[in-house]
Amino acid sequence: EDLLNLQVEEFNKGNIDFLMTLYENEACFASKPGQVVKDLESIRQTLKDFIDKGSKLEAKVKRVLQARDLALITTEWSMNGAEPDGKPIILAGRGTVVLRRQSDGSWLMVIENPWGTD
Repeated sequence: EDLLNLQVEEFNKGNIDFLMTLYENEACFASKPGQVVKDLESIRQTLKDFIDKGSKLEAKVKRVLQARDLALITTEWSMNGAEPDGKPIILAGRGTVVLRRQSDGSWLMVIENPWGTD
């Protein structure tokens, strides 16, 4: 839960460099329904695109399931921003995140799917 709260806080600050420290090197991210990116540079670009549009993120952890060094988090989130032409961006969803405990005891994201099961 702390990782998600930190992710939201730093996203809203536009701190893309910090956000990237929350992912394992071989993480994957559902950038939009049906589209998965599997490298950190593509994850960075996806997040940067939302940040550059002034998007603000809100998220709540709904459930955490943990088995040893893996955790599955389900979330509810919303994001508001604007396209360059001023058209509002209003997104919301129920997401899933898989985390893995690292050797130092910290947790990093392995899989992030903001679109839930889409």
